[in-house]
Amino acid sequence: MSDTMDFAALAELLFPDVKETPEDVLRRYPPRDLPEGAIVTRFAPSPTGFTHIGSIYASQVARMLALQSGGVFILRIEDTDQERKLERGIEEIVESLLEFGVPPDEGPYTVDPLAERGAYGPYEQSRRRDIYHVFARELVRRGFGYPSFQAPEEIDAIRQEQQRQKAKPGYYGPWAKDRNLSYDEVKARLDAGRLFAIRYRAEYPAAGTVKLQDAIRGTIEMPANEQDHILLKSDGLPTYHFAHAVDDPTMRVNLVLRADEWLATWPLHVQLFAALGQPLPAYAHIAPIGKMDGSSKRKLSKRKDPEAAVSYYHVKGYPDRAIREYLMHIASSFYEDWRTANPDKPIEDFPLRLDQMSVSIALFDQEKLDSISRDVIAGYSPEETYGALLAWAQRYDTPLAAILAQDPEYGRRVFNIANLSPAKRKDLACWSDFHRAHGFFFDELFAGSVAEGYLMPAAAPADVAAIMERCIEVARALPEREPWLQAMRAMAGELGFAPNAKALKQAPDRFKGVFGDVMMVVRVALANQHQTPDLYDMLVTMGTERAVRRFTQAREWAAAQA
Repeated sequence: MSDTMDFAALAELLFPDVKETPEDVLRRYPPRDLPEGAIVTRFAPSPTGFTHIGSIYASQVARMLALQSGGVFILRIEDTDQERKLERGIEEIVESLLEFGVPPDEGPYTVDPLAERGAYGPYEQSRRRDIYHVFARELVRRGFGYPSFQAPEEIDAIRQEQQRQKAKPGYYGPWAKDRNLSYDEVKARLDAGRLFAIRYRAEYPAAGTVKLQDAIRGTIEMPANEQDHILLKSDGLPTYHFAHAVDDPTMRVNLVLRADEWLATWPLHVQLFAALGQPLPAYAHIAPIGKMDGSSKRKLSKRKDPEAAVSYYHVKGYPDRAIREYLMHIASSFYEDWRTANPDKPIEDFPLRLDQMSVSIALFDQEKLDSISRDVIAGYSPEETYGALLAWAQRYDTPLAAILAQDPEYGRRVFNIANLSPAKRKDLACWSDFHRAHGFFFDELFAGSVAEGYLMPAAAPADVAAIMERCIEVARALPEREPWLQAMRAMAGELGFAPNAKALKQAPDRFKGVFGDVMMVVRVALANQHQTPDLYDMLVTMGTERAVRRFTQAREWAAAQA
């Protein structure tokens, strides 16, 4: 740091319109009136791309910690990259949080219209420019910040020279060309209309290493920062580093929960808080969600992995609660036992602790997600299942929505089939499974599946026709389950089918097959599938008219095959 520069005069030269001090700003954002130990944390996404499932994961953890401690969960929008900001980017972030049951206490919380709440805003960084300038001016006044006028091509020339000399890359020490400009040199460049950024004046050479305490990872020792990072860009908006050091103190955040990719920047952030004279919040760096790539693990990629985007789960039709349940299994190895012991309690009741979270990458497990989701959907009432499926179809499968809406009572009856048998079925992992698992109940979808023929077992067409004829008779006066089953066994015997595999093995020339073959013919006639719910339950659910119609159609098909 130069001892000849009048830093107060430099600050006035660079920020002539800034009259407030950091103390003035902080008086506008006083300490929060919260219980002892209350956690104030935030989710701070950038509206420059789709919402990552890892963002929902981190948000859920942050909100639970705030909720359980009587604290506050903030949504803060880091929209300082105006060139990459997407239209409706903020709305999509808010929608994702609301859909997954992670509503913010402060910040943007509605999308129609987009509105925010809370006394510590604005919560969009692009609207906090004046606040950043107050703190940037203070850094310059204290000698920790300085103007840098270098154009991109000059920075690139420095990089190339560093490569040639095999020097460490970056803007630091002897490579920081504008670090020690005099007041007159700065003024001359300003008078010439040169744009400038504000850089942090890091100690160089850095004083060894720093030990940092992470709420998940424990003590971490890292090299001290010696790079003169840009804090305020030439457009007057901050980089993430500077915004973090300003926004968290002014919003009274006391826990920074973020992805472990930010670990490398932690020493810089510690320096910035110290330079600004602000208390350092606690930090917790979460391990990412990943997958295997060959023999190694990698984090889920927005470019390579469809499951990285929250839209993947919406389009597939996973219930939001299933996603949240799955994410909690990732967050804590203690959650599964807790959920088993507390099947009816809300997720928020789980006593989440940061020091019990893993420091290793958590592999995305599709089978585990599907299993959890089946359990969640199986817990729905028929009315809830029908309503949730219809809502999903109205957004992602409008032809199905039209079919479902024709007869809501029948739709609810279809989803009651899981409750008819002692062993509750779990056919649906997501709503897009409906066509496979239950689509055959609906005539329009069934007609499409048999358009190219039936998936009948190896039975003679004449036998299929005969089975259908008898099924029509039975269905028209459908008895209770046991009498129906007896009638089906009697019919199978009369048509030359063995009652079981043992009888067939003893007299293979006497029988055409076994009773199970007959039931498979009936199953395919009703559903054109080999795996379905219980046959009797299907008949009861479909009703006599629909069942007779399908048996008749299968009989006619078999007759045409003879």
